[in-house]
Amino acid sequence: MGFRSWRSCIFIALFLILSSTLCEAKLSPTFYDQTCQRALSTIRKAVRRAVSHEHRMAASLVRLHFHDCFVQGCDTSILLDNSSTIQSEKNAPNNLNWVRGYEVIDNIKSKVESMCPGVVSCADNVAVAARDSSVAVSGPTWTVKLRRRDSTTSGLSQAATNLPGFRDSLDKLITLFRSQGLNARDMVTLSGSHTIGQARCLTFRDRIYRNGTDIDAGFATTRRRRCPAQNRNGDANLAPLELVTPNSFDNNYFRNLIQRKGLLQSDQVLFVKEYSKSPKTFRSDFASALVKMGDIEPLTGSAGVIRKFCNFIN
Repeated sequence: MGFRSWRSCIFIALFLILSSTLCEAKLSPTFYDQTCQRALSTIRKAVRRAVSHEHRMAASLVRLHFHDCFVQGCDTSILLDNSSTIQSEKNAPNNLNWVRGYEVIDNIKSKVESMCPGVVSCADNVAVAARDSSVAVSGPTWTVKLRRRDSTTSGLSQAATNLPGFRDSLDKLITLFRSQGLNARDMVTLSGSHTIGQARCLTFRDRIYRNGTDIDAGFATTRRRRCPAQNRNGDANLAPLELVTPNSFDNNYFRNLIQRKGLLQSDQVLFVKEYSKSPKTFRSDFASALVKMGDIEPLTGSAGVIRKFCNFIN
């Protein structure tokens, strides 16, 4: 065989190896069809049970997915507890007493792990649970791409800077979302997850007592009933993020914003009138934005691990 033939063979071999690596790393909604066929149905049942027990959990599981993806990508670094080598993201200012649902994911992981040991990542469990939480409260569904792997590191310092805060300005929010590859419309759409869930008095006290022109006076008065003006007095008292139908996924959140009835300051600066008029458009855009968010820097191929327990490294 001549030199050119050998060179051609080497080129083809390298091409096939590279193609195989790229295919291996690509997320796919059918990834567990052969290796853990009951994974998705098991996650769905567990989420339904958790939301049935506490409606607020639907919002919590969507938020957990969001807060995970914005720090190091969708790798469930947020689930890691403190250890000799890990400074947990759970203790970051925008996670502590703000993100919930860890125990639900632990329960889901335990059930899936008992069926298919070492197969389904915690990252995929969280992504699927977010979708199933939306469905559980009459929200949209979407196709979840799978094959993510789990981080072996924590991003506590990133969590302090990458996650949006309840006092953030519009410009800062746009910058934060853009850094994750999400545009302004994605940002507004994802904020619509606040159509379900609740917030602590600490996060909206300033807004309801400031007497600003961007808040309805009657709405502020109503919210003051369970949120005293003094700091550290009633900080943990809860109020629904959406006043009309707080346990159902709909577009009333955006209608409230137009009426200056957004509970959080960071919400009131975000609204698209189109969503207040067209729930169909909001639902479709929300599903698309969740898929896009789920694509933020996943670990695939040989990167990361499949954790046996989500809160610590194997």
